[in-house]
Amino acid sequence: MKENSRRNSLKKLVMGTAALSSLPYLESKAITISGPLKGNVKHAVCHWPFNPMTLEELCIGIKKIGFNAIDLIGPNNWHILQKHGVECSMCNGADLGIVQGFNDPQYHEKLIQGYAEVIPLMAKAGYKNIIAFSGNRKGMDDETGLKNCAIGLKKVMGIAEKYGVTVIMELLNSKVDHPDYMCDKSAWGVELCKLVGSENLKLLYDIYHMQIMEGDLIRTIKRDHQYFGHYHTAGNPGRNEIDETQEINYPAVVRAILDTGFKGYLCQEFVPKTKDKMAALEQAIKICDL
Repeated sequence: MKENSRRNSLKKLVMGTAALSSLPYLESKAITISGPLKGNVKHAVCHWPFNPMTLEELCIGIKKIGFNAIDLIGPNNWHILQKHGVECSMCNGADLGIVQGFNDPQYHEKLIQGYAEVIPLMAKAGYKNIIAFSGNRKGMDDETGLKNCAIGLKKVMGIAEKYGVTVIMELLNSKVDHPDYMCDKSAWGVELCKLVGSENLKLLYDIYHMQIMEGDLIRTIKRDHQYFGHYHTAGNPGRNEIDETQEINYPAVVRAILDTGFKGYLCQEFVPKTKDKMAALEQAIKICDL
C-alpha cells in the first residue's frame, strides 16, 4: 500500500467512515469480545512484537478489543497515542538500551541526563512509568553491580519523586534472550529497591523471563509484590502466544497478582507466530481478563 493511500485510509477510519479492510493488519475477524472487559485487570501491550504493524494500527486495534494502553513508547511517538486516546503505560527514551545500564558508572552521567530530560515531559503528558535497565555484567560481580546501580538511581530518584514518576527496572532472563544481563533474578532486584529506598523505584516483573530464570512465580509475586510496579507476559517456551502449547498457567498467575491488590498494568509482550496478530492478542486478553 502506498503511503498516501495508507494515510487517507487511516484518516477515514479514525473518522468512522472506513472499513477495517483498509488497514492490512486489522483484517482480523477475531476482534469479537462480547461486552466490555471486566475491569479488574489494566491491560496493555507492547508494540515491538507486533511489527510490521504500525503504532497507529495497533492503537486502533486495541481500542476495538476494549483496552487503551501501549508500553515502551518514547516522546517522539506519544502524539500518535494521544491522537487515539491511548495511554503510554511504560515510557522509554531515557535509557541507553539493555546492555548499557546503571551497573556501570561510566554511563551514569548520560543516563541521569536522559531521565532528567524525559521525566518532566512525562509529567506534562500525564504518564507515570519509565523503563530502566541494569546493564550487562561484563565480568562485574553482582554486589558491585548492585551498589553501582543504587548510586546512579539515587541521583534519578529526586527527579522522579518531584514529578510523580516511577522508574521501573526490568527483570530479564540471561539464559535465553539476554546473555550476561545483571538484573536477572527477582531477589537481586528486590535488594536494589531496598538499597535505593524510594517508592519511586519498582521492578518490572516479566513473567516469561522469571519463569525461565527461577520459576516459583506465584510464591514470588505474593511475597515481593510491593516491589513490583509492572508486569509483562509471554508464553514459555518460545515467547509466543499464551495458549495450550506453553507451560505458564496465566489465569492462576494473574489471579495471584490481583490478590495482592495490584492496580498497575499487565502488559502483553509475546511475539505472535500467526499472521493474524490481533486474533492472538485478543486471545491473550481473554485469558488474562479475570
